[in-house]
Amino acid sequence: MRVRKITEVIGLRAFTDSGEFFGEVEEANLKDNRIDGWRIKVGGNVVSLVGGARGVIIPHQFVKAISDVFIINKTAMPTSGGMESMTEVEEVPEDLV
Repeated sequence: MRVRKITEVIGLRAFTDSGEFFGEVEEANLKDNRIDGWRIKVGGNVVSLVGGARGVIIPHQFVKAISDVFIINKTAMPTSGGMESMTEVEEVPEDLV
């Protein structure tokens, strides 16, 4: 098993375990010095499912593998009925950053 730095993961293309393009990894959310979740800028067919959101936060428990690409569990994929397993990411105004 190869240990990866978080900086190596940022920018990877994210796919579901069924092969659907999900988006691109933007950042990792840390809690108590552990990865809690991943912010992913959505792309492909996911854009229409998340409405106007720029991206989503995927809990780390939905990550299946990280290598040349980022693989997440298909259950993390939003359905047309809603987003049960994800949190929408709204754009933060620059004056608050």
